[in-house]
Formats: sequence, C-alpha cells, structure tokens
Amino acid sequence: MDMLEVLAPPGEAIVNPAKATAEYRCISPALLSRARSIASEHATLKEKLAIDYDTRAAKRLGELQSTSSAVKEYDKARSGLQELQSLLQSPDKELRELAQDDIEPTHELVKQASAALKSSLVPVHPFAHLPCLIEIRPGAGGDEAALFAGDLVRMYEGYCAHNGLQTALLKYETADGMVSGTGAGGSHVQEAVLEVDSPGAYGILRCEAGVHRVQRVPATESKGRTHTSAASVLVLPSIAAEGGGDMGEDSFNDPKSDFYIDVKDVKTDVMRASGAGGQHVNKTESAIRLTHIPTNTVVAVQETRSQVQNREKAWHMLRSRIAQQRREEREEQIVRLRRGAGAGKVGRENKVRTYNWGQQRVSDHRSGLDLRNLGDVMDGGEALEKVMESVRAWMAEQEVLGLVAEQESKQS
Repeated sequence: MDMLEVLAPPGEAIVNPAKATAEYRCISPALLSRARSIASEHATLKEKLAIDYDTRAAKRLGELQSTSSAVKEYDKARSGLQELQSLLQSPDKELRELAQDDIEPTHELVKQASAALKSSLVPVHPFAHLPCLIEIRPGAGGDEAALFAGDLVRMYEGYCAHNGLQTALLKYETADGMVSGTGAGGSHVQEAVLEVDSPGAYGILRCEAGVHRVQRVPATESKGRTHTSAASVLVLPSIAAEGGGDMGEDSFNDPKSDFYIDVKDVKTDVMRASGAGGQHVNKTESAIRLTHIPTNTVVAVQETRSQVQNREKAWHMLRSRIAQQRREEREEQIVRLRRGAGAGKVGRENKVRTYNWGQQRVSDHRSGLDLRNLGDVMDGGEALEKVMESVRAWMAEQEVLGLVAEQESKQS
C-alpha cells in the first residue's frame, strides 16, 4: 500500500503530497493495522463486559483504551482532512477559499493525532515502575576520566534532589582505594553505584545509559590543550529488599522472573576489605564477592564493616544486573529487526552524549539536541531534564519503529 493511501482513499487528491509524505511517513500501514486490531479487540471486550463482567477482561479493556481512543481521534482528523481535500476540488470559489483557510490547521490536527496514535502503541517498559541503580565508571582518559566520573555522580545526585527522587550511594570507590558513602568534589572515581530508591526512577533515568564524553582542559594541562575523556553509565532496575515491594510476577522465587537467580549458580567469596578506610576495614572478613557462574557476572561489595549488609547489597546489585541482561537478550531479535528497518540500538558501548567545557555546550547524539547551558546540566537542573526528555522522545520513536518492523515481518 502506498503511504498516501493512509491519508486518502484512491481517487482523492492530497494537497502538497510531498509534504504529506514527509510529515506522516511514520504512520506505516503495518502500524495502522496493529492499531485497528487493538481497537477492534477493545470494542469486542466492551460488548462482552456489557453482558457478563469479568475481571481479567476489564483489566485488558483498560490496557487497550488509549489506543482505541487514539484510533478514533486519528480517523476523525483524517476524515476532516479528506473532506477539505474534496472541497478544494469544488467549482464553488467561496468553498475552495474556506477549505484553503482550514487545510493547514487540519494538517496539524492529523500530525498531532498521528503522534498520539504512535505513543499509544509504545508498550510500557516492564521495569519502568521500579527504582534503579546508576553505575558509573571511568573509561578512556586516565585521571581526567576518573574526575569526570565523579562529576557525573554529582550531576545525577543534583538531578534527583531537584526532582524529589531519593538517593543513596551504595558504592563510591576512588583511585586511592577510599570507599565512602558520600561523593566528594574532585575525587578520582573508579566505580560508583548510586541507588535511586523512588518508584518509577528506572523509567525516568534509563535514557542515561551509555558512554558520556567530556572535552575540556584538565587542571594538570600546562599548555591549555583540550583533552577528550569518557565515562560509562549503566542504568539497572532495582529491588529494595528480597520479597519486598509489589513485584507481581517479578518475585525472587519465580524461575520465570527476570530477578530470579538460582543460589546454586552463584559462587560466594568472603574476604578482608582492601584499601584505606580506617582501623577496622582490613581486620575483619566483611567484604563479599558474588560470581554468577552461567554469565560470569561478578559483584564485589566492601562498603560496610558488616558482612551481612555487604552480602545484601551484593545480591541486590547482582539481581539488577542479571535482570537487565535478560531483558536485553529478549530485545535482541527486535533490535535486529530495527536495524533492518534503518534504526540501530545505542548500547552501553556507544557514545551517547558529549559535554564540551570550552563551548559550554552539551550535545546528545541520539536526539540531536544541542544546549549551551552546561552549568545547569552539570547541576542536574532544568537543562538536564530538557536533554533527557528529548532522549525519551527519541527512544519512544525507536520503539515505534521496532513495532513497525516486527509487525511487517509477521505479515511478510
């Protein structure tokens, strides 16, 4: 089916077809077919519930409501556009002029309805309602990369403070082996794990995963040359405590859950903590290292003098990492379909954002947004929220493209 057929039936002209194609090319026939299928299911369930109430059917009806409503609004807007297109062919000059006055606003209505329809089809991420862990590590760039990692820790702490999200540093390890519970200005961070212990934090912050690059003149640079360094950010879903919270199917004891780990698959090592940290840190065997043998995932925690607390934190982090890995594995097939459709996935190994101190500029390489308000970004202020919002919109668009590719592959 030609894309213009989505906007007008055969035989009806479209004003400025090139413009219409450019504006609405994301509404593919496959995507529209998926939406209409959902709307049809919604109508069937509504009729069924009018006769005989069923809890599961009622819940499903609620899940389908937004798409069903979006389809109605889209059809209404499209019908208005088609009517105006017919009037533009009228022999009555006055009718043609009236139609011409309304054509641009109606184009805008169709554009808005199209966006709403696409948004309604994007599935809610299964971990979106959870708290999260943000793991930050320096990459290429030596001392400057370690300093930048510390800057990112403080940036996310500031963002969470501005937005009422509760945080706690589970790990903050510096180059000299110091381990602390609070970030320190200018610290050479080797690894930091920030827990954002507020519901929905993962849905808000998962857009930050990737390699963040900094371009600036290091304090130790005598010739004033700009250096490029990097730090990696990994965002993981988080569970506060075993058995805690309303996890539904995502319980620790359910083998089908992303968070389930068979204890027989985990090797536990107990050792003395290393590095500086006071008179007690090296005298007791309180440090815990967990190794998930099937995936070779290793977590080591030595933040407190309590072996029990370190063990709890280690299991917390291990479950989060394994859950994220499983989620990514399930997405791989869709990722390949997206790439086939011309949309690639930006993973943790890829550069996602650049912070340029000389130009006071922040550039996100996914959404394409450039801001010259570096100070407010690094403070975690409104400028950072603007950048993140642009990335969330980009991610939603990629998911829509994935849905299109998946739907078209099923129909082929």
